Amino acid sequence: MSISIFGFQALWSPYFFIALTLLTVLFFLAATKWRHKFKDSRPLTKKETILFLTAMITIYIIKGSPVDVWGHILFSVHMVQMGIFYLLVPPLLIAAIPNYMWKAFLNIAVLKQVFNFLTKPLVALIVFNGAFSFYHIPLIFDTIKVDMALHSVVTGSIFILAFCMWWPLVNTLEGEYKLSGLKKVGYIFADGILLTPACALIIFANSPMYETFFNGGAWLEAMALCVPAGTLQGLQSIGVTGPELFSNMPPLEDQQVGGVIMKIIQEIIYGYILAQVFFEWYRKEKSEEDALNASLYEARELRSE
Repeated sequence: MSISIFGFQALWSPYFFIALTLLTVLFFLAATKWRHKFKDSRPLTKKETILFLTAMITIYIIKGSPVDVWGHILFSVHMVQMGIFYLLVPPLLIAAIPNYMWKAFLNIAVLKQVFNFLTKPLVALIVFNGAFSFYHIPLIFDTIKVDMALHSVVTGSIFILAFCMWWPLVNTLEGEYKLSGLKKVGYIFADGILLTPACALIIFANSPMYETFFNGGAWLEAMALCVPAGTLQGLQSIGVTGPELFSNMPPLEDQQVGGVIMKIIQEIIYGYILAQVFFEWYRKEKSEEDALNASLYEARELRSE
């Protein structure tokens, strides 16, 4: 059965698209307005513009396109959403938002205190990975998955914690703590290790764990998060009662694939960050070596005179 039966609103989330479009417009207006307010401000760079637009498009694809419907049908697609939303979008946004806008945000005293605490490397690692792992405990997951308000609050909170987890790695704001060198490498490895138990639990389970992906009644409740009530009632009347109508993949296999996908996405993104760390280290070493060689050459030239 094709997912087209869920209708245009469920598949393409027009209201979500409008909200993201307004957010994008507000971002560029704020960047223009604040550019004249702060002494060290400047126009958005081409890179910042591209990164912000990429982040917005990515959010829409994983949360507003048919991918979101598939994420309610297949657990493996759900894990693709989680991996991209929490591990790719936050660093894109941190790099896209100029430092003078971050300064304006952190000038708010209460926010600064909370933000400074949550971005401490050890706190950020434990809180984000702990929240992500608790979210995927079956009882908690299935409870959140059928309550729209609770789902929005929890997933939004984990997204904020993902921001805090990425901040020490990728921020360039003067005066803010930023990891470098071996500390950055250790942080990335620790992050990978802390997320492994949750993935392992999902991958090596002997039976499907999440009722919202195999139990017809729980699945229909969860589908209400992305399918209008009227449409859902109409589908029930024609016999649409479970995810098995849209996929031949057994629930256990789907669950195991989801755990593997999440780990692969993590390894790819963290591998890219590690490669950047090593390239930065190489360039720094090469620059220092070239400077030393230039000094030695200049000294020899002076002695020869």
